[in-house]
Amino acid sequence: MGKNFANCNFQEQSLGDYVLRSKLGEGSLSTVWRAEHRTTGEVVALKQIPLAKLTRHLRNCLECELTFLSSVDHPNIIRLLDFFEYDGSIILVLEFCAGGNLASYIQHHGRVQECVAKRFMQQLGAGLKVLKQNHIVHRDLKPENILLSCSDCNPILKIADFGLSRILLPHESAEMVCGSPLYMAPEILQFQRYDEKV
Repeated sequence: MGKNFANCNFQEQSLGDYVLRSKLGEGSLSTVWRAEHRTTGEVVALKQIPLAKLTRHLRNCLECELTFLSSVDHPNIIRLLDFFEYDGSIILVLEFCAGGNLASYIQHHGRVQECVAKRFMQQLGAGLKVLKQNHIVHRDLKPENILLSCSDCNPILKIADFGLSRILLPHESAEMVCGSPLYMAPEILQFQRYDEKV
């Protein structure tokens, strides 16, 4: 199991070559940190996934996430810079998105201007097109998993958190119920098999 940094002085704690600066978020399977490379000073997001928490199915999802993110370079998909194993955890080194997530953006700004919504939808569509071209089903797409590159008036939207993703070829279907109920397709909520279109 990975080290617990919940009550630490971030100036003194590190994961590999990265000094932890703050906790960005925590879920049931992972913790995400804002960190800085000890030598270059590059600011990144570290996703720490304790291996002990991963079932066989979740290990397959992690493998899919690593394979996909390692092979794709697109402005609307979160960039994987590196990954390594450290103290019983897999650490994903991801680009840091200073604008936070889309859910926070909407909460902070209230009604989103039509021109901004249009730009975000175009960027989301471009990212989803890359997923479709690679036969990736995300299975947890929601505002909390859509990040914004910066906090200024012109952020770039990035699809993130591929922890439940899998490859699903056109002739295949899946039955695993996963994701966030508010954002699930009706087929999944009704425990039906689903294909890549869902």
